[in-house]
This record gives sequence, C-alpha cells and structure tokens, in this order.
Amino acid sequence: MLPLSLLKAAQDNPMLVELKNGETYNGHLVSCDNWMNIQLKEVICTSRDGERFWKMPECFIRGSMTKYLRIPDEVIDKVKEEAFKPRGPRPGGGPRRGGGGGGRVEDNKNFAFRLR
Repeated sequence: MLPLSLLKAAQDNPMLVELKNGETYNGHLVSCDNWMNIQLKEVICTSRDGERFWKMPECFIRGSMTKYLRIPDEVIDKVKEEAFKPRGPRPGGGPRRGGGGGGRVEDNKNFAFRLR
C-alpha cells in the first residue's frame, strides 16, 4: 500500500495533518496531488503550543511541510481490501504480450540469458 494511493482513497474523509513547525490542521480532505500537497475544507488549525485555534473554510498545505498524517482506520481497511481483490480480465480480451512460448523454457534448446 503506497502513501499516495492511501491519500487518494481518503478523499472526503476527515484527517489530521501535523506540520514540521508543530501546527496541526483538522479537516476533510478535498484533494491531493503527486507531491502530496493537500487541500482541506472545514479546517480547524491548532497552534504548536495547543493554546490557539483558528477555524477556516479551506486551506492548502504544501506536501514538503507535512510531518504526519492521520486518517480514519476505515479508509486504511478499505484500501487493504481493494489491494487484495482479484482483478478481472484486461480490456480488449486478446492474448497477452509474448503470446507464443507460454513460458516453457525446457522446450527451447537455444535458451540463454545474461546477468547484468
């Protein structure tokens, strides 16, 4: 399970983001990109000392500033289940690449390989 696929599956779910400077942001994930930049809505920001709070309709967090992400366990379980689901046939339904040999090495008398 890759962190980016987990983040994409967590869209529209609540999450906590802790920044490297100690501030925390609690909100609902709207979107994320390949650099793990995160957009949250209905956000409550907490100062690093935990004494001040700000409520914001939305915010954008740069991925390189993120220290910690916390998402609901249900999202993690959902991603785990999807990872182990058997995949159906590929679109097109034709033969796979290589089509002729069937992977039988013993039938090929001129078989050789090279280690790189």
